[in-house]
Amino acid sequence: MYSSELTVRPNQRHYGIIRKEIENLIVSTGFAVLSPNLKKVNPEYLYWYLTQDSIVNYLQSIAETSTSAYPSIKPSVIGGLEIDLPKLEEQKAIANILSTLDEKIETNNQINEKLEEMAQALFKHWFVDFEFPNENGKPYKSSGGEMVESELGMIPKGWKIVKLGDVIDFQNGYAFKSKDLLDVESDSTFRVFKMGNIKKGGGINHSGTKSYIERDKCQNLSNYIIKKGDLLMCMTDMKSNVALLGHTALMDRDNEYILNQRVGLIRTKDSKVINYPYLYILTNSEDFINNLRSRANSGVQVNLSTKEIKDSLICLPDQKVHSLFNEITERMFEKSFQVEDENQKLTLIRDTLLPKLMSGEIRVQLEDEVLEVQS
Repeated sequence: MYSSELTVRPNQRHYGIIRKEIENLIVSTGFAVLSPNLKKVNPEYLYWYLTQDSIVNYLQSIAETSTSAYPSIKPSVIGGLEIDLPKLEEQKAIANILSTLDEKIETNNQINEKLEEMAQALFKHWFVDFEFPNENGKPYKSSGGEMVESELGMIPKGWKIVKLGDVIDFQNGYAFKSKDLLDVESDSTFRVFKMGNIKKGGGINHSGTKSYIERDKCQNLSNYIIKKGDLLMCMTDMKSNVALLGHTALMDRDNEYILNQRVGLIRTKDSKVINYPYLYILTNSEDFINNLRSRANSGVQVNLSTKEIKDSLICLPDQKVHSLFNEITERMFEKSFQVEDENQKLTLIRDTLLPKLMSGEIRVQLEDEVLEVQS
């Protein structure tokens, strides 16, 4: 069993553990491979020890003193870390607690992936293949449903082609001053939602938030506060985010984030006309994104303007079909929101326990052992 750590910019937390050997696996430059001595250290324990905030922050502080073009460390810096190791039985017990929490988080992630796959499959069947149920419950197109020409190709009779701006409100993000942003979260702060919070395909990287701002400084910025069901669109390619340009993420919580510049907020005007499940899957479809990117402003950076986004043409189904799709898929997304909320709580428990278990502040009681927990 091996661990790998990125030696470039440690604070980006690009690390992992290989639990099953993979044939012909080659590690890229910039990574250090750690092969634990199984007689002295449990691999899972070592992985969790090295991923503590205190260790990551220490490695980053060393990296920032490097003379290379970017913050980096030598593998010897990791090798020089001093670790107080409890006996192997206790290492294994500690690692088991943390890994069990991590496995539950990963299981929840897989549940959410399946829920979204189901919603996307239904969207394709109904709004790409046009096999939504007709008035007799039969697949529309294959049952002879009438199709008509439109600016976006053949669509069912009675459906409309409209500009996205006709059915949504759009808000570009706010340009916060760097001096107002904080590095530490508290009950009195908003999380600042940046492009790095958006995952390709629509997910949100909540752990990617590193900037916060006092709520008192946002009293006149109510339009920028993000609500559950809002869509957030990446509007600039910014090198590492080029694959995200035009992708939207679906917010799963209320009143926690505030919108940063170069992220666009999309909110439906009337949920009876168009609601977030339909809009979210539509705006992440390959056809929509490719069309939007083809109209982007080119230059050193590729940017999407508010006008280009609002002028995008979309197909608007009739209200009966849309309402039925929304009724089915909204339950899926609500379940996904609940699972994500559980993951947030599990992550907090794991991240709170990690330093306490590693420091010995909380001890794991082994068989035939009596422990006193330090206060």
